Amino acid sequence: MYVIVEIAGQQFKVEKGRKLYVNRLQGDEGSSVSFDKVLLTDNDGQVKVGTPVVEGAAVKAKILRHLKDDKVIVFKKKRRKGYKVKNGHRQFLTQLLVEDIVA
Repeated sequence: MYVIVEIAGQQFKVEKGRKLYVNRLQGDEGSSVSFDKVLLTDNDGQVKVGTPVVEGAAVKAKILRHLKDDKVIVFKKKRRKGYKVKNGHRQFLTQLLVEDIVA
């Protein structure tokens, strides 16, 4: 069984027992969170599509840790003008463990 759920403005395919990385969420490490914006459920071929969400469906997850993603280098250059700028960026992430899917 899997569901498509919207977490922090992004859509994720989620299965029970799976770990996923999402944009930083509010909450302490070890606390539980619930997401009720379930857009689609698939239970062994029986597909339910929400309009816009599936009623009564929810995903319960546990926050494992807060971390930062790998560094992304942002390099800007204008040729023949002597303009070069190099910056780096690390995205703040939250690692979740999906504990239960209520459909």
